[in-house]
Amino acid sequence: METDVLVCGGGCAGLGAALAAARNGVKVVLVERAGFAGGIITAAGLPFFDGIAHKTSGRVVVKGIALELLSRLGVCPADATTIRPHNPMIPHVDRFKLLADELLVEQRDRLRVLFHSFACEATTRGDRIEEVRVANKAGLTAIRPKVVIDCTGDGDIGAWAGAPFEKATPLMPMTLHFRIGHVRKSPDLTRLCRESLVKAHANGKLKLFYGPGLMFHYADDEVYFHAIRVSGDATDPDDLTRAEMQGRADAWTMFETWKREVPGFEQSYFVGVFPYIGIRETRRILGPHVLTAEDIRQSRRFEDAVATGCWYLDIHPNSATPGAAQLVEGFQPEPYDIPYRSVLANRVSNLLVAGRCHSATREAASSTRVTVTAMALGQAAGTAAALAVERRTSPHELNGRDVREKLHQQHAGPILPN
Repeated sequence: METDVLVCGGGCAGLGAALAAARNGVKVVLVERAGFAGGIITAAGLPFFDGIAHKTSGRVVVKGIALELLSRLGVCPADATTIRPHNPMIPHVDRFKLLADELLVEQRDRLRVLFHSFACEATTRGDRIEEVRVANKAGLTAIRPKVVIDCTGDGDIGAWAGAPFEKATPLMPMTLHFRIGHVRKSPDLTRLCRESLVKAHANGKLKLFYGPGLMFHYADDEVYFHAIRVSGDATDPDDLTRAEMQGRADAWTMFETWKREVPGFEQSYFVGVFPYIGIRETRRILGPHVLTAEDIRQSRRFEDAVATGCWYLDIHPNSATPGAAQLVEGFQPEPYDIPYRSVLANRVSNLLVAGRCHSATREAASSTRVTVTAMALGQAAGTAAALAVERRTSPHELNGRDVREKLHQQHAGPILPN
């Protein structure tokens, strides 16, 4: 199979990348392991549009495809300039799946979508990726792209192609989200749930947890929980398997504990866990510019900026943190630039990297890894890939200011400072 652009991974970044490249007129293949797009939103069940607006001002800092998605879900107007709360929750993750399907199908003349498919090998010649092998029900298929966009989250394509990368030790823990139905609301519910988990942790029944975050989002008697915390390396298949199993076991332990000990859970039932455990951190592919925490703290401006970030420095520890996600909440920056050079990969000329595995230090990536910032980076990478194909050049040879200008023409890209 031959294509202009191959997007590996259909999460927040990959959805943005595939739509942007196709809308800019090139042929695209999107490969995604799940049966739907959306990644952390749909596969892990995180319904927040983190990074769409600044926490203090509510100012919208990411427009383009991310704002289009949010407005079409009925959360805000299409021309919104402020959003409250700054990290709005979408009505339902399955509605997001349907909307993603609709937008992808709209581009069917240029965009081929392969769900239930894994990119499993990258072959290079010189400094270029020549071929990516994909495994699915058809067996192994070799795809020969002009440009590859790595939106795997784990930087799989970049690592296999020989791009340099970093990986922290230890990595931030993973989280499995789950829901419990027929729960009776009360003012003390969160406190009682937390106290129950503290006791289970002290008794050795629960190794790690955080919060818990407890939200009656989907129904007045159904609770959506952020609470699971599992240490591990999601690039190691054995470790990832163990983490999924541990996450499910911990969710059931929490459910049984609350049903036994917390008033309001007497008639509750376990609705279920979301399909995949959520992964915060693995590889970060290194590019010509490695975004740093100092770049973020100083709100540095870059001539080749292609996206704006605004989330706080959000590093989760490998420990139990009752009542919160961190021991101390991280620094909250003003909106900051992410340069085009941070979505390029060193040593691989036809590779772009978007989402949480882009070129950044660990601390900086703790801010840029969130849902909407990933969408913005994906749209930037998809736009750059289409521009490279159109000009018959490589992404490395593009001027980042041209990518920025193209994004602005399409009502996307970085915002201007106040």
